[in-house]
Amino acid sequence: MNDIRRTILWVIFAFSLVLLWDKWQVHNGHKATFFPVPQQQAAKSPGDAASGVPASADGSVPNASAAAGSGGASDVPGAAAGQPVAAVVPRQDVVISSDVLRLVFDSEGGSLKHAELLTYFDSSKPPQPVVLFDDTATHKYLGQTGLIGGTFPTHKTPMTAQPGARELKDGQDSVQLRFESAEVGGVKLVKTYTLKRGAYDLQVQHDIVNTGTAAVNPRLYMQLVRDNSESGNQTPFYSTFTGPAVYTAEKKYQKVTFKDIDNNKASVEKTSDSGYVAMVQHYFASAWLLGDGIQRENFVNKVGGNLYAAGMITPVGTVEPGQTKSVTSRLFAGPQVEPILESLAPGLELVKDYGWLTIMAKPLYWLLSKLHSFIGNWGWSIVALVLLLKIAFYWLNAKAYSSMAKMKAINPKIQEMRERLKDKPQQMQQEMMRIYREEKVNPMGGCLPIMVQIPVFMALYWVLQSSVEIRNAPWIGWIHDLSVPDPFFILPLLMTLSSLLQTALNPAPPDPMQAKLMWIMPMMFSVMFFFFPAGLVLYWLTNNILSIAQQWIINTRMGVPPQFNLPKFK
Repeated sequence: MNDIRRTILWVIFAFSLVLLWDKWQVHNGHKATFFPVPQQQAAKSPGDAASGVPASADGSVPNASAAAGSGGASDVPGAAAGQPVAAVVPRQDVVISSDVLRLVFDSEGGSLKHAELLTYFDSSKPPQPVVLFDDTATHKYLGQTGLIGGTFPTHKTPMTAQPGARELKDGQDSVQLRFESAEVGGVKLVKTYTLKRGAYDLQVQHDIVNTGTAAVNPRLYMQLVRDNSESGNQTPFYSTFTGPAVYTAEKKYQKVTFKDIDNNKASVEKTSDSGYVAMVQHYFASAWLLGDGIQRENFVNKVGGNLYAAGMITPVGTVEPGQTKSVTSRLFAGPQVEPILESLAPGLELVKDYGWLTIMAKPLYWLLSKLHSFIGNWGWSIVALVLLLKIAFYWLNAKAYSSMAKMKAINPKIQEMRERLKDKPQQMQQEMMRIYREEKVNPMGGCLPIMVQIPVFMALYWVLQSSVEIRNAPWIGWIHDLSVPDPFFILPLLMTLSSLLQTALNPAPPDPMQAKLMWIMPMMFSVMFFFFPAGLVLYWLTNNILSIAQQWIINTRMGVPPQFNLPKFK
């Protein structure tokens, strides 16, 4: 029966390898081998002809009819042939900053083309701030808005930045940037961006001014355009989701892969009166937010090359000559900090994706945050959290280690019996069961309590992997950033040694081959930790040390002196 316990542990280990292989496939751009994401065929928009030519003249401008019919909009609403051209305005970059954001806008369309998060630093280029939005030869990530439904201003229309302050001063709560377009098709578009102190969301007000002689009925689009490059902090052993996401009250959080968009298999809730559209990557995200009750049409699509768009289109309503109508929205560009996300919009915290372990991960994150508020150091907060979990599971672990101690105590008797009856397997099994009954030992007792804890510790693993608070967070000495691997590999080496020590304290399997494999397993598993962030390795190391201490104490109390079962590889 002792073999059964180890067989179960082997099954768990094999399943872990399957999950790792699946992640490796996804990381390298392949379809998941064992757990593919269900795909649904999305309806094609009118612009998706067999030729692949978009309905609009400019593939980056969403097509109104396409969005209304299927949600498969092209990047920007296109201008019809012969559309009046706005007056030529010198193109320029306009910089505006707050205490947490430095933003660069393009006067062409008043689009966001560069965003720096001033309180977060690029781990590979310290002390350079994290760059979220960008428009370079190697990376494109843009925030665009405009009007469709006629020959109206789009994000391709030249605009003029109005004079005003460009930096948030001491004592100020907000700073504004205002763009005005020339008249296009009898309509002038005015965009006003408002940055607030300490906020990662911008208030964006669109004023649609009818300067013509006839009523117009435009539609406002807001979109995020990004290439398919992955963010940093990816390793062969773990990767995070990068791509568009849509949230609606009906279907909740919907992730869309770039590959699904390429294959016309992306499917999202097309129409809603609540929710958001977002671009998600490790630690950071952006999102367009509209107030609840405002009708909108959601879309995700490819806009050409390796660029993809996620956006929404909302009706402005009829604008009579001389009349102005306004639509107010918000553009979020910042870190995946749950309290911040929860305060902005329902469901926005889901961009920090824990997967199917969310129900356990969220309480663990809350507890970790509370510990940090008292301790002030994320590394020691991780240690404290693992300690609290070990205390919470003390009696379960105690039962497991007690069972292992009993097995260790009767192991000489089992070994003698196996040697004596090695040619009589049936009798050996019967004799083994008799020994277990007489000694009151449950061979499964050391396995089941540990299995109960596995989901909890897996959830904690994802909390540490996903929490931006760990990024750039120091611990002690040489650990200056818990989100990147240990530069000197000290923690992985200690973790490996602790795993081997834990193996040595366990009862030696009677089967020589099993005994060898029980030593090979932790060494193979430990290889991954050389690539893991230091915070994750610290979590595992702390758990191993506390487990060894608890096992040592329980064995001593039960009169089973700790013994080191060293491997025999002859």
